[in-house]
Amino acid sequence: MLLSIEKLVYGGDGLARLPEEAGRRKAVFTPFVLAGETVEAEISENSAGFARARLQSVTESSPHRITPPCPYFGTCGGCHYQHSNYEHQLEIKAEILRENLRRLTKLELAGEIRTHESPPWNYRNRSRLAVRNEGSFVLGYRRMGMEEVLAVEDCPISSPLIQRAIKAFWKLGRGGVVPSLLREVEFFADAEDTGLQVTLHTQPLSKSCEKELTQFTEILTAKFPEALSVAALAEPERKRAAASATPPKPRILSGPGALVWPIGPHKYRVSVGSFFQSNRHLLGPLVDLVTSGKQGGTALDLYAGVGLFTLPLASHFGKVIAVESSPASHADLRYNSPTNVEAIRAATETYLDEAAGKLRADLVVVDPPRTGLGNRVTRSLTRLGASRITYVSCDPATLARDLVPLLAAGYRVAQAHVVDLFPQTYHLESVIELAR
Repeated sequence: MLLSIEKLVYGGDGLARLPEEAGRRKAVFTPFVLAGETVEAEISENSAGFARARLQSVTESSPHRITPPCPYFGTCGGCHYQHSNYEHQLEIKAEILRENLRRLTKLELAGEIRTHESPPWNYRNRSRLAVRNEGSFVLGYRRMGMEEVLAVEDCPISSPLIQRAIKAFWKLGRGGVVPSLLREVEFFADAEDTGLQVTLHTQPLSKSCEKELTQFTEILTAKFPEALSVAALAEPERKRAAASATPPKPRILSGPGALVWPIGPHKYRVSVGSFFQSNRHLLGPLVDLVTSGKQGGTALDLYAGVGLFTLPLASHFGKVIAVESSPASHADLRYNSPTNVEAIRAATETYLDEAAGKLRADLVVVDPPRTGLGNRVTRSLTRLGASRITYVSCDPATLARDLVPLLAAGYRVAQAHVVDLFPQTYHLESVIELAR
């Protein structure tokens, strides 16, 4: 059927409406389209509340439509917007953020949403690919909407060094030397894009497996000397067990098991298993946006990771309290932090439950995972009563949900930014500055 695309929504799909039925027009979601286009599509799923469709052809195209440069686009699940020019991608993301705040919080932003662009290609400093090596070797990403692995030999959003590493890994795979126990491989490039930390995600290891990994590491580092560090992470057998268990400890097979990333005057040790932002071009601008011009007595950095914001905040505040729950990230946070930082290993909600009534902070920075803050944390933040909160979000829906109680407590949005850490994808990083 013919569909008229009204707008793009978070998740990468375009929204259209089916013909009226029972007094309403059901929403239908179609990927790889742009607002204003008329497309031919085939309904692939038709539930009571909405429908999904597969794009067949574009009959009236947007002026922003371009030919995707990657041959895997549309099949690979990694990218969603390669059919749009980059300038329009920024407009899409700013409008999705504005619309989510309007719809979910009833908030009309008074000012513009500032967008901070990235080089649209070769920006990723970290790429994680699936490995299948039972019968024939496959290295790649999940197919769009599926668990099946698509063989990928080039990834234009990854850094040039990571792209060379992908090609080198394919060569080793075709040569029959990649162990069958590998499930995924992660490449993490340093700031100069000259050295890699390689993490081999494996099935649970036996003694013979460990020997096999050691032998493979020797081959890998000989064939690809840019692999400065190689580690293995044995994943639990079952996902349910993985969700409840302590994170597996890495086994360092070669090198130091960490990279050092300089950002401005600060240096960050990032070990295997630690979280670190993946856009190598926007790390400095993101840090400046969150921390520049901020000063005072005490700053609170929640979900601090390895200290991305903690270190610059420590240069301008008398004391910084940095809270991080991950064992690996917390160890790096302690290593990276100066003496006026108190690095606390705890879940944010647990820490705030105990501290919110007695703690005083001039600034709170929150950078939660995709699930957002949640009710316990937002309640604690309103009790804390800091005059400024900077919320770094990677999901506009959970951001909007969390803003509702904060706005009700008297905070207002002073500034709103989209920092495009993930060009060519629907993923949306925003920075919201709250004041009261």
